[in-house]
Amino acid sequence: MPVQKVLVVGGGITGSVLSLALAQRGVEVELAEIAPQWFGVGHGITIQGNALKALRSVGVLDRVLARAVPFDRMRLRRADGGLIAELPTPHTGGEELPSTAGALRSDLQNALCDAVYAHGVRVRLGLSVEKLDQSADHVDVTFTDGSAGRYDLVVGADGINSAMRSLIGITTEPRAVGMSIFRVVAERPAEMDCAEVYYGGPRYKAGYSPISVDQCYAYLLDENLDASLIGPCAPLSLLRERGAGYGGVWGKILASLPEDTAVDYRWIEAILVDEPWHRGRTVIIGDAAHACPPLIAQGAAMCAEDAVVLAELVTGAEPLDQALDTFMARRLPRVRVVLENSLRLADWEIHPDTPGADPGRIMSETLDYLTAAA
Repeated sequence: MPVQKVLVVGGGITGSVLSLALAQRGVEVELAEIAPQWFGVGHGITIQGNALKALRSVGVLDRVLARAVPFDRMRLRRADGGLIAELPTPHTGGEELPSTAGALRSDLQNALCDAVYAHGVRVRLGLSVEKLDQSADHVDVTFTDGSAGRYDLVVGADGINSAMRSLIGITTEPRAVGMSIFRVVAERPAEMDCAEVYYGGPRYKAGYSPISVDQCYAYLLDENLDASLIGPCAPLSLLRERGAGYGGVWGKILASLPEDTAVDYRWIEAILVDEPWHRGRTVIIGDAAHACPPLIAQGAAMCAEDAVVLAELVTGAEPLDQALDTFMARRLPRVRVVLENSLRLADWEIHPDTPGADPGRIMSETLDYLTAAA
């Protein structure tokens, strides 16, 4: 086996799934997470079938599905709530799994955190990597708290604003897509049984997904507003103002939000590192290497797939350098399709009069493509 001891930098979905997958294959794993506390936070998340497949492979699927809401279709609606089309969603994780599940991001992350601890991973909080010294057979790491360690492999799974990316000499940076997103968790209307998206309104798009028995995740895609609004505490009054003009269930959700609703607002960014993601015995994966607009809901899936595939390859028979080359060859074409199609959808939503624009077709074609193994 090419690696015996691995440092994973970043404790989100990517780093957690990777830590579990490696530990289950007999690797000694340390996970460094810069946050001083490690638990699930945030809004809702849409988990496609290929992400559910990855979660099953590391043993947390049953716990996630116990609280999530599975569904196998989505509806496209006009701004007034009138139905445009109902589309079945392909089973990208196999026919035996739901095609999609809506969940609280905190439920997913808490399940991963508990499993990571249960599998004996050494979790180190409140620190990250300050310096790397590589040799032919190991990496010496100096941490931001002054401590040090030696590893066979170091993996940067620290997200779209990755510090590991630049630390290993990759200069690619995220870029703004030109749209932003408001997100809230709200009370789930009784009639909500799957994800729905609203087109043709005053903003780029509105939508929602059920994420538990009594909760839903609702969002509004808008132009980039003042950057000072970015964060988890945007004004509810602004969301109400920007979301005016959408009817149906989305309008009902917006009107029902209590005054203390937490409104998360972000500019949407994207990145694709188009050169090798590895340098010697270090590699970046997940959003550190590729991150796309959330228009096909494949962000978590691409990250979880990365983690499972990397763990499989670096614990296989190939030498590490060959295993990392194989990883790149398997993953880059797949994530490129998702990113390019997500960016195409974003462009169509920013420019809705584009000739030939057909969001339903692109979403369906992309998900059909992803039914192939990662």
